[in-house]
Amino acid sequence: MNSPLLAWPVRIYYEDTDASGVVYHAAYLRFFERARTEWLRRLGFSQERLRKELNVAFTLAELTIEFRRPARLDDALEATAELTRLGGASLVFAQSLREPANAGGVLARARARVACVDARSFRPCPLPEGLMAALRGEGSRREGSA
Repeated sequence: MNSPLLAWPVRIYYEDTDASGVVYHAAYLRFFERARTEWLRRLGFSQERLRKELNVAFTLAELTIEFRRPARLDDALEATAELTRLGGASLVFAQSLREPANAGGVLARARARVACVDARSFRPCPLPEGLMAALRGEGSRREGSA
C-alpha cells in the first residue's frame, strides 16, 4: 500500500507523565489516535462528518505497541500514521512516536487495526464509497464532499 505518511507534532506536557517523570503508557494511545484522526482529515474526511452524514464511525479493533525508550516532559516529538492495509471494512496503520524526522529516534512503534462500524448499532459495515475512492487515490476529496 502506498500511503502518505502523516507526522503530527506532539509536545509532552506534565499531564502526560507519571510519577517517574516519563510519559505514562496510556498517553501513547492519545498520541496515536490524534495522528490517525489527522491522517483522515488530510484526506478531507472528519470523523464527526462521517458519523453525522454517513452514519459511520471508526473503532479501534486491535492495537499493539512496542515501547523502545521513554518520552519525557517537554519533549517535542512526532506521532506518525501510515496506512498499510485497506480492507472492505477496516484500515491497518503503522504508527510511531519519534523525534522529529531530522533527529530520527523512535520511542515507540504501533500497529493499529481500525474497524468501520455503523454509528448507531456499532456493527461492522463497509467503508463509505467516497472514502474508499480517496484511499485508493481515485481523485482528491475535500471536506464536505463525502
